[in-house]
Amino acid sequence: MVTYPMIVVGLFLIYILNSIKILREYERGVIFRLGRLLPQAKGPGIILVFAPIDRMVKISLRTITMDVPPQDVITRDNVSVKVNAVLYFRVIDPIKSVIEVQDYLYATSQLAQTTLRSALGQVELDDLLSEREKLNAQLQEIIDQHTDPWGIKVQLVEMKQVDLPEAMVRAIAKQAEAERDRRAKIVHADGEFQAADKLVQAANIISTNPQALQLRFLSTLTEIATEKNSTIVFPLPLEILKAFTSDSSEKK
Repeated sequence: MVTYPMIVVGLFLIYILNSIKILREYERGVIFRLGRLLPQAKGPGIILVFAPIDRMVKISLRTITMDVPPQDVITRDNVSVKVNAVLYFRVIDPIKSVIEVQDYLYATSQLAQTTLRSALGQVELDDLLSEREKLNAQLQEIIDQHTDPWGIKVQLVEMKQVDLPEAMVRAIAKQAEAERDRRAKIVHADGEFQAADKLVQAANIISTNPQALQLRFLSTLTEIATEKNSTIVFPLPLEILKAFTSDSSEKK
């Protein structure tokens, strides 16, 4: 027969079992007892939450990846672009994340969006495209400074994509093409300068020794002969004849 004390004991055991909570290694429990905050967060492992006296807010300490939606940004040189980013942060103080802000996830998301618009609006388009690492570090520093009172540590901010208007894309393509043409002309002019310098050096060497000019003509004949031409028209300079006549006169 079930007696009243057994019912009381049974209800007490059910209450105790319902009060047992298990928190994972990366979870902490912020406990409010009769509306007042306990000084330390509970967990991980087994903890007791005595409802309705206690109310627990579970906080995860893992790194959270938050996608910042595309933001309309007007750069300092008045170019309208859309920029989206990704934010990596984690809770380092569970109590502050509950006490200091109503919803730390929503607050961090809104702060990241406004910071993205305001910070990138102070730079020019060229810096936005070429100095992403520097801008990412600035965004991370600004957001981390504002979320520190909430017990949140911003670990990394990365801009994922910068969407430009079609007219600006064409203008940048033309600029890149003009820059490559400029480099090509400089390289070509530098090659012509070096070739002219070598030709001057070769002419100076040949002018000091007429036999060198004769050897150069013979080398040219050899190169032409390899092309298997039926007729070869080759000019014969007078310097070659002078070299032969001078040698014959010396022998006499």
